[in-house]
Amino acid sequence: MNQASVLTAKYFKQSNDELVIDRVPVGSIIGQYGTPLFVYDCSIVDQKLDVLRRALPANFTVSYSVKANPNPAILRHLLAKGCGLEIASAGELHLALEAGCAPGRILFAGPGKTGDELELALSHDIGEIHVESCLEAERIGVICRRLGKKARVALRVNPSGEAQGGAMRMGGKPAPFGVDEENLDIVLDSLLSNPNLEFWGIHLFTGTQILDHAILVNQYRKGLEIGRRVSRRIARPLHTIDFGGGLGIPYFPNDESLDIEKLKEGLAQLFRAVGNDSHFEGTKFVVEPGRYLIGEAGIYITRVNDIKISRGKKFLILDGGMNHHLAASGNLGQLIKRNFPVALLNKLQQKTCETVDVVGPLCTPLDTLARDVDLPLAEVGDWMGIFQSGAYARAASPLGFLSHLSPAEVLIENGLARLIRRRGTYRDLLADLPCDQH
Repeated sequence: MNQASVLTAKYFKQSNDELVIDRVPVGSIIGQYGTPLFVYDCSIVDQKLDVLRRALPANFTVSYSVKANPNPAILRHLLAKGCGLEIASAGELHLALEAGCAPGRILFAGPGKTGDELELALSHDIGEIHVESCLEAERIGVICRRLGKKARVALRVNPSGEAQGGAMRMGGKPAPFGVDEENLDIVLDSLLSNPNLEFWGIHLFTGTQILDHAILVNQYRKGLEIGRRVSRRIARPLHTIDFGGGLGIPYFPNDESLDIEKLKEGLAQLFRAVGNDSHFEGTKFVVEPGRYLIGEAGIYITRVNDIKISRGKKFLILDGGMNHHLAASGNLGQLIKRNFPVALLNKLQQKTCETVDVVGPLCTPLDTLARDVDLPLAEVGDWMGIFQSGAYARAASPLGFLSHLSPAEVLIENGLARLIRRRGTYRDLLADLPCDQH
């Protein structure tokens, strides 16, 4: 069974040959909203959040990583489920506030924060700013003096190489993220001596797309070790320890899902002694999942617009491509192109009978969404679905490339489909030009 079939059996239903998303047939969604578009199923988000919360020890909170998918409707849904939000820009701060997030439930991480971004965050009195450098700490202090405020800050630590793993390493090597563990004491001295900063905790995030529970448990263990070290130095418990995100989902053949039960067992064993450890008295532990919560809930749906054979190779040409879904084209961090799970959503039960390349409408060979994939016999007008498209898809893509229109987004909640982002218009292509150039 291929990956698309596994996901269909796990999360969706079929009616004859057609995919059904939480009681809504794909054909009715396409008939109402057209293609290309992204569709997100809230029931999958809720299922993933429930599974994660049951795996975490009781003293954990969940802050959704807005960068994974920043649509305000998704933010509102997760806020209603009790999540906080982790942001990485002033734009994401505006989206979080617009979605109704209380400022105290917002964490701001990421390198290169500008003075304007920091001032905006401080003026809204957000929960924590995660400091990534000594210079950033000084900048926060200067703004606080001017505003007459005191900032709650956590220190992002780039840990040693023993706590590494995942598809994309973000620590344990020279990196723009956080301060190196070996320089931790020097930076702590700087933070603690600044009267405008209230040192709140630490943030540890060393990698993403992790499918091995043992790697995650080891990273949490490292976070606790650093937390104890810092607690001893400041002679009090930390308010927060933020373990970041990193929980992965299976995209490619031979990827195995994160074993959440083994993660639960590993964390339970690791945190068994924490309750009696004075270094963590009253400490709040935080995780920042993004992809894990929303990734499997999203499908990118396009239509086969043309079919051609070139020198023995058959191509299905879609009405959307890498401008909407850069990750599926392999141009977002993949060293070797591997296919996301794909299927013809109106021919799910038909046997595969041909091997094709699936490409978008852009004038570049990079616009290949699936290579040498086995599918049923395709016809113009068929609906192509790319699964695992809820995270880092639309939001991480070059939507302006070749000036094609941006795709719509639809949310399925309680068996009802609603538009949460309209399709782009040609007027949108001129929206940011001076009025005298329209």
